[in-house]
Amino acid sequence: MSYAIGKRFSFEAGHRLGGLPEGHKCARPHGHSYTVEVIVTAGELTGPGFVTDFADLDPLRRHLAEAYDHRMLNDVIVPEPTSENLARVLFDWCAANLALPSAAVAAVRVSETPATWAEYRPEPVL
Repeated sequence: MSYAIGKRFSFEAGHRLGGLPEGHKCARPHGHSYTVEVIVTAGELTGPGFVTDFADLDPLRRHLAEAYDHRMLNDVIVPEPTSENLARVLFDWCAANLALPSAAVAAVRVSETPATWAEYRPEPVL
């Protein structure tokens, strides 16, 4: 059994995608209002009954503002800037940079539109 929480953040950015058929609209430079959701899990609750304090996730807000907001994602991440790749890049950043003493980042979800999302969730370690 485990508990989970999530927190949403947003930023504005542009990108273009390579390797698409000629004339595909996503091959042209375009922008999105991105939403990033980080999901954190824990086996037990701490303190007053938290997975972790939501404030523990605020470093992600600052990172998104500094590294991604109003930028061309092609210029700031190495893999093709798809939502899937961005979810993986942000998961790795969260896992390395969020101080979560008794919890862990379980997944990161990225949305380019209100109707679509991509999620990165690592395979469970056995």
